[in-house]
Amino acid sequence: MKVLVVGCGNVGYTIAETLNREGHNITVIDSDEEKVATLANRLDVVAISGNGASYSVLQEGGIEDCDVLVAATGQDEINMLCCLIARRAGHCRTIARVRNPDYYSEIDSLQESLGLDLVINPESSAAESCYQLLWAPGASDVDSFAQGKVLVVTVRLPSNSPWARKSLNEINRGCRAQFLIGVVERNGEAHVPNGYTVVHGGDQLSTLVDKANLNLVLRNMGLEFKPVKSVLIGGCGTMGYYLAKRLLKERFNVKIVEPDLNRCNDLSEKLPEATVVHGSFNNELILQEAGIADVDAVAALSGNDSDNIVLSLYANKVTHAKLITRINKMTMGGVLSEIPIGAIVSPKALTAEHILRYARAISSDNSDSRMEAMHFLADEKVEALLFTVFSDSPLVGVQFKSLRLPTGVLFGAIIRGKSVIIPSGADAIRAGDLVVVLTEHTGTRKIRDVLA
Repeated sequence: MKVLVVGCGNVGYTIAETLNREGHNITVIDSDEEKVATLANRLDVVAISGNGASYSVLQEGGIEDCDVLVAATGQDEINMLCCLIARRAGHCRTIARVRNPDYYSEIDSLQESLGLDLVINPESSAAESCYQLLWAPGASDVDSFAQGKVLVVTVRLPSNSPWARKSLNEINRGCRAQFLIGVVERNGEAHVPNGYTVVHGGDQLSTLVDKANLNLVLRNMGLEFKPVKSVLIGGCGTMGYYLAKRLLKERFNVKIVEPDLNRCNDLSEKLPEATVVHGSFNNELILQEAGIADVDAVAALSGNDSDNIVLSLYANKVTHAKLITRINKMTMGGVLSEIPIGAIVSPKALTAEHILRYARAISSDNSDSRMEAMHFLADEKVEALLFTVFSDSPLVGVQFKSLRLPTGVLFGAIIRGKSVIIPSGADAIRAGDLVVVLTEHTGTRKIRDVLA
């Protein structure tokens, strides 16, 4: 599939890198010659220096015969203009990055009038991820499927957990709630387990669970936590604004520490229920004045990775609050996992997941299934995929115990109407079901691809 990416900042670069890894034919356009040269040296893509909102530059990039255009510059207006030109110049699908809350609140009408196939908002998606993490205080990562009906919650198993040194079969027999451990991470390695897998204290477990049963499952693991009611946000740009607005709607106590005075005034006007403190969120006196020692959670969400890490390290020292750290450049992900900065949220990684899911869906024939969502788990070692299954699928009506599945593949959940089923060997998929699949084999496009 031919993909044209306009803008090679953090988000654009990640999209190009991810789609290139999937084997797509990628061309990237950016007005910054240095960025273009860097990307061309690092990735096997065609890189063009120029204005992506120019028809002639888009022609040079092959707009007339490309399949998808992704407009991911830092300016919403440019992104929407690129998509409008692309729709008139060729027959490609168009994806626009739109960050501004003023535009995003009217996105349905904009999408219709401009003919956008998909709109992505990295900051809004990341803010929602933060909210889910706050709702599950013991988790280092939370993903959701089907409007939150099924959660994939990643936690570190305590050393004194009742589950430690037990097989998954033993654990399932001892817990009343329906759940499934889908990924086990240990010593930097991750795998999709089976019933005979034994877990140990310190393992990272990614567990599929109905939202209603989450607290029961976490208690059975031996995790102790208290609900989050108050949150301090350090650095309140677009992502922080989305999170604060969501938290205030749910009646959380929100404190914001922001170094830009004009931004503080803007936030005070738009979020009157929040407490806004002007000052550096890496200043100890300012943080003490804001009451960092008394909040239940600290979210470091500025655009500067180093500042976010420093804030989280300080918060870890002076409080037992839940920590969330925004990281834009994930090249140091392995090192960051070793320091106490809590859960890491990356807007560009979430965007890459969204774009990759869309690319896989439109490049498959959709004969037996349609991919609805995907999430990377365990540093992209495992994929969690959601499919709608059609009547033509060879999996329909076959009991799971009769299916031949390769090692590293697991059916995690079936969503049938309002019901969530954690499947056993006697269960079978019906046409119209939403099915969650966990797999160590990357590149899956259709649900039948998981069969051996």
